[in-house]
Amino acid sequence: MANGLSIRTATRNDLAALLDLYRHLIPDEYDLDAEQAAHIWERFSRYDGSAIYVGVQDGAPVSTCTLIVVPNLTRGGVPYALIENVVTHAEHRGRGYGKAVLEAAIAKAWELDCYKVMLLTGSKNPATLGFYQSVGFEQTKTGFETRRLPKREG
Repeated sequence: MANGLSIRTATRNDLAALLDLYRHLIPDEYDLDAEQAAHIWERFSRYDGSAIYVGVQDGAPVSTCTLIVVPNLTRGGVPYALIENVVTHAEHRGRGYGKAVLEAAIAKAWELDCYKVMLLTGSKNPATLGFYQSVGFEQTKTGFETRRLPKREG
């Protein structure tokens, strides 16, 4: 793996570390207490094929992404996948950790016979867009969203 990084699926025991890591994605994130996180974890764990991937360096998660596998009634019933919450700890960026975690999630999607993997980003930063392209993502569609919560700046 990239510079000694090991990649695995997160467990419930990783919740506190994941919440800390997500602060590097959304610094002003709403607080989520341990009980709320555990409840959400239990709900998420019932989504077949879906998982949170973590890149671990020196025993600590330093990079992560979430893979969500969606059952599908088109394409002959072949599922598709979404990737969300891609982040690498600020002190560990530029080492290939994010790419390695994304590649592991994508490989799992292919293993689960997904016909496509989608990822959205609100970033306009050329480095971020180039990062996703380096992992194999192409900007081929127009994305739309509607929000209940305000869009994050940056």
